Amino acid sequence: MKKRIILVAVLAIIALGLVITILSKNAGSKTISGAGATFPQPFYNAAFITYGHLAHVKVTYGGIGSGGGIRSLKDKVVDFGASDAFLSDKEMNEMPAPVVHIPTCCGAVVIAFNLPGIKQIKLTPDVLAAIFSGKIKNWNSTELKKINSGIHFPNKAIVVIHRSDGSGTTNMFTDYLSKVDAAWRAKIGSGKTVNWPVGIGAKGNPGVAGAIHQTVGSIGYVGSEYTFAQHQPSALVQNKSGNFIEASVASVSAAAQCAIPADTRVMLNNSSAKDAYPIAGFTWLLLYKNQAYNNRSFAQAQATLKLVDWMLDHDAQKIASKVNYAPLAPNVAAKAKAILRTITYNGKRVLK
Repeated sequence: MKKRIILVAVLAIIALGLVITILSKNAGSKTISGAGATFPQPFYNAAFITYGHLAHVKVTYGGIGSGGGIRSLKDKVVDFGASDAFLSDKEMNEMPAPVVHIPTCCGAVVIAFNLPGIKQIKLTPDVLAAIFSGKIKNWNSTELKKINSGIHFPNKAIVVIHRSDGSGTTNMFTDYLSKVDAAWRAKIGSGKTVNWPVGIGAKGNPGVAGAIHQTVGSIGYVGSEYTFAQHQPSALVQNKSGNFIEASVASVSAAAQCAIPADTRVMLNNSSAKDAYPIAGFTWLLLYKNQAYNNRSFAQAQATLKLVDWMLDHDAQKIASKVNYAPLAPNVAAKAKAILRTITYNGKRVLK
């Protein structure tokens, strides 16, 4: 009995020691939270896990759409928001305090479809706009056959799949359609949400990709990584130079070879570069320029900015290319790092 009591006491001491060790390790740990775009989520998931191991920081990210990310930042319930649509001047003025945009990579909006036996089709801007506006209703249409000689389309109704949530992917796609089609610009326009004339809504890029995969005869727009991951057939889209281009890291990088404004708020759609995929753009992390809000500590602000700064480094950008996003050009990464260093905490610069 006495030995048993001694053994229990020893085990209790060991257990207490383990608890104290765990608590002491966790005492200095930090959690960084963000929410927003599903478009770059595969890149963010991989990068945040890697950074967590490197810096011993837990990063949580909710892919709730760009609109949700902006709302979460506006409500000050996250350390950063994420969006594929930059804030307009009006939206910037509606935020509680000044916000900065930090681009993290470039991506493409791919036109995916589900037609058994057909792996690739060509689409011109006018035909693409006509499909999503409901003017072209059948796959066996004259317009589609004219630009896809040799492809035998089925006599089947086209089922359009679009986003049901506020989405930077939608903004990128509708911005492109507004640039290339006057009727679309006049009647539907661009934005994170629009009044779709036809189609079925699905939430997030995963939702749209899944709906296309499950629906024969469907077509929809989705972040390129989701089509690559599911091996979904996608369209070659005719660019401004008249070339039919496949979405790839190289063709998206070509679209980013343009003048970038100081605040990085620019759309890359409809590039004049001959090898550029025409529906492409940056995705951004959004942060308050003054990090002293909601009782945030300087340490929390510094941890957040160190994460974002690392996202712009070569190692993180290599992760982007591995999951089929175009890494930032060195001049864009340098511009983003400079913006990051304008962020302060009650007047004190957070990063040197």
